[in-house]
Amino acid sequence: MSDVRYPFTAVVGMADLRLGLLLNAVSPAVGGVLVRGEKGTAKSTMVRALAGLLPSIATVDGCRFACDPAAPDPQCPDGPHAGATSGERPSQLVELPVGVAEDRIVGSLDLERALAEGVKAYEPGLLAKAHRGVLYIDEVNLLQDHVVDLLLDAAAMGRSYVEREGVSVRHAARFLLVGTMNPEEGELRPQLLDRFGLTVEIAATRDPAERAEVVRRRLAYDADPAGFAARFADEERALAERITAARELLPKVELTDVALRQITAVCAAFEVDGLRADIVMARTAVALAAWDGRTEVLEEDVRKAAQLALPHRRRRNPFDAPGLDEEQLDRTLEEHAQPEDAPEDGSPGPDGDGPGPDDDGGPGPDGGGGAPEPESGPQAPEAAASDAAAPEPAEQQPVPAQHPSPARESAPVAAGDPYRTRLFAVRGTGRGAQGRRSPAETDSGYTVRARRPQGALSRLHLTATLQAAAPHQVARGRSGAALVLRKDDFREQVRKGRESNLVLFVVDASGSMAARQRMTAVKGAVLSLLMDAYQRRDKIGMITFRGAGAELALPPTSSVEVGAARLESLPTGGRTPLAAGLLRAHEVLRIERLRDPARRPLVVVVTDGRATGGRDALAQSRRAAGLFAAQGVASVVLDCESGPVRLGLARTLAGHLGGTAVTLDELRAEGVASLVRDSRDGRDNRATTMRKAA
Repeated sequence: MSDVRYPFTAVVGMADLRLGLLLNAVSPAVGGVLVRGEKGTAKSTMVRALAGLLPSIATVDGCRFACDPAAPDPQCPDGPHAGATSGERPSQLVELPVGVAEDRIVGSLDLERALAEGVKAYEPGLLAKAHRGVLYIDEVNLLQDHVVDLLLDAAAMGRSYVEREGVSVRHAARFLLVGTMNPEEGELRPQLLDRFGLTVEIAATRDPAERAEVVRRRLAYDADPAGFAARFADEERALAERITAARELLPKVELTDVALRQITAVCAAFEVDGLRADIVMARTAVALAAWDGRTEVLEEDVRKAAQLALPHRRRRNPFDAPGLDEEQLDRTLEEHAQPEDAPEDGSPGPDGDGPGPDDDGGPGPDGGGGAPEPESGPQAPEAAASDAAAPEPAEQQPVPAQHPSPARESAPVAAGDPYRTRLFAVRGTGRGAQGRRSPAETDSGYTVRARRPQGALSRLHLTATLQAAAPHQVARGRSGAALVLRKDDFREQVRKGRESNLVLFVVDASGSMAARQRMTAVKGAVLSLLMDAYQRRDKIGMITFRGAGAELALPPTSSVEVGAARLESLPTGGRTPLAAGLLRAHEVLRIERLRDPARRPLVVVVTDGRATGGRDALAQSRRAAGLFAAQGVASVVLDCESGPVRLGLARTLAGHLGGTAVTLDELRAEGVASLVRDSRDGRDNRATTMRKAA
């Protein structure tokens, strides 16, 4: 790979992404940008190219935290810096790998010096390296939640706090935060989305001419990176100078009362939680004015700021797609386009000067008043095209039946309202990816014990290592402050937390489930379990069975939103090939076990337990269930049987699976307490009966 970066100005299209990155370069206080889009859309290329446009920074010589000599950090661990020499260096681009550990981010005790010299010293992490530069997180939605929380907290406060392993350090950590993600691989939680200042939705152009130009430029770059970069050197230089000029102009930009009222009115109209959106919009509008070389914020700046800062803050539950109603935005801006003391009918004010100095010619109550229409220049259509959130293409496609049944098929019905469900966890202790469902040994969590390293040493348990080495110091001839260590002395931490699992739904879509009221309740239950899987960071998959067979409606994925869309479009009808559904689930688990052996599965079978569609259908389903029990696969049967007469087939199936059966009523979290009480009362009654019998 060439060391020459692809030029920022050589990227074709992507106007909103370009603007979002440049605004953060002008004013890092905006809070970073989250880039959402399909794979192969130059997300990473543009972020890496941006670093080459940023001005060089002055730093204190020898400071590992890039302190500014004009205003050094008084809490810098390498300080104080009075009288220190300084120099210049380019702004840093720090890339955060997906599997990064917490101590690599914030820093930790310098173990080499602690063990060899007997001194306590701090080794800086990636946040210190990124100070006054760019911190780039590719696939931010795949990072562990506690890591994302840590990064966003540092970005919001501009400072990193380290309290670990006897080290107490605080240092400045102000950086331009950029995250990229593909929504098909899973969403960020709304709470984390809110911490990004701006968001940009991008997709590859469908224009053949533009696509051809993209390919042409990429091939030219691969053939001669230096020569290709030279072609755009003048444009790159001009853009870098414009960034510098906008930074210098930024403190002089005035946010008028009218603009501020429009900002707060827009945030209130869109019912955005908290006040972070108002602050981000204000900073973005000021940066937009500075970028255009103006010293006053205009309505067009407020509109564009809303299009960049609000879409991802509109989500009310995990399955909502980010979006913004452009008509509502324009209507709100027009309603608040005049000063508060301006007469609504456009008559002269107390000073005889008309509506006021900040008047934009807003319409009166009758829609007149000579008001110009909202600006419809090139920015507005681009914003509408890229920022208006639409469902992912995969979410729009109904899933066709792989084995259509000659029996009558019922149209899909809507799911009931989701609710909080009780927790279903896999028994034992796993070692899968960190999550929030089943007990596991994880990279984070609390330390439960120490052990000899299994493979490469990670998460050194310092106390246990010192205890193992201490009895042998005299025999090893220790003469100074440094410890004499051997490989056998080292111990690593064993931490206990929770892991994420593969939750595989096996859903009965046969005619016996087709009653509308019943299917609405069933879909509501599955949707609730999907939301629970989302919150616990699980992967999910979905198999449906009806008619003559079963199909994999959703291969295992982290995108729970796609699972909700598949559920919404699920038709019902036909016979009940329960055995086929279980066998298909068994095959899916076999393949996933090869791909990700550490991730333990949880199978959720949604059925009334009936089995039809062949000879000995019920016996075949029970033999298929025995395969799961033989392999110890955790399973739950959601018993959908209703009516005054119940056969109990679902509970019998759960017994053959070696799992648990719960009814729709028992699924709700608020019903767990009563279930525990009933279970305890049952045990007490049985104990009393046994004592009397004895």
